[in-house]
Amino acid sequence: MAHRWTNRLRAADVTPEALWINRRAVLGGLAASGLLGARGARAETPEPNSWEDITRYNNYYEFGTDKGDPARNARMLTTSPWSVRIDGLVDRPGDYDFADIMAQMTIEERIYRFRCVEAWSMVVPWNGFELADLLTLAGVQAGATHVAFETVLRPEEMPGVRFPVLDWPYVEGLLLDEALHPLTIMATGIYGRDLPNQNGAPLRLVVPWKYGFKSIKSVVRITVTDKQPPTSWNKSNPREYGFYSNVNPEVDHPRWSQATERRIGGGLFSRREPTLMFNGYAEEVAGLYAGMDLKTFF
Repeated sequence: MAHRWTNRLRAADVTPEALWINRRAVLGGLAASGLLGARGARAETPEPNSWEDITRYNNYYEFGTDKGDPARNARMLTTSPWSVRIDGLVDRPGDYDFADIMAQMTIEERIYRFRCVEAWSMVVPWNGFELADLLTLAGVQAGATHVAFETVLRPEEMPGVRFPVLDWPYVEGLLLDEALHPLTIMATGIYGRDLPNQNGAPLRLVVPWKYGFKSIKSVVRITVTDKQPPTSWNKSNPREYGFYSNVNPEVDHPRWSQATERRIGGGLFSRREPTLMFNGYAEEVAGLYAGMDLKTFF
């Protein structure tokens, strides 16, 4: 199955690996890593940061809120064996072993733009499979409208969950049509390697036309439902984080503009670039929201 989407980005457009793992490169004033595709010429590849820099600046609040906490603490997360419970409105509910899932899925490389709600962006080469194929394996029933996701919760391995930063476990959700879209994948690798723990090993959602917090990490449960599921950041602050969270330059975050973005690797004084509607994937996904007021349904 899969191979339903044709990638228009190329390997040359990818944000260098060092800059993806180490966002501190923005503050370090490194030279630009280009995004070709829709908007511009490629710039020279920057010199990678040190291994220490690359592995010590990440976001994964279950391991702490300091940027260095995930690298220090995510090694404690056991990712093998791993299983995903698929339940709700499916024909074949149960606990699906990760190795068995991988044996039945078509793994592809998807080079996607990635846009954070904090107004920075990059290009990432994911390895993974279409979520639609996994849902087909489980058998989606009539009447289903949404898909809910849940991150693993292991307090003994995740020191950050001792603090009420969010209502643990981390949860997310999509419309069923969004989940079945060919762009929506479950990522299992990056740059041809297995996902590092601090990036969501061994299995995370990637929805490239939505802000990055929708791409939930270390997934252990997928529930097909006929109701809109709760999502962590929406529960925490519904004024700032909506359920849909599509990239929309016309809808600002209450505390900053979303009209422009800083490309990771461009340096502290690089010019900001205009943000594209749906992060540049409008041609593929705008039809999902026909008739909706996209300013209201953030």
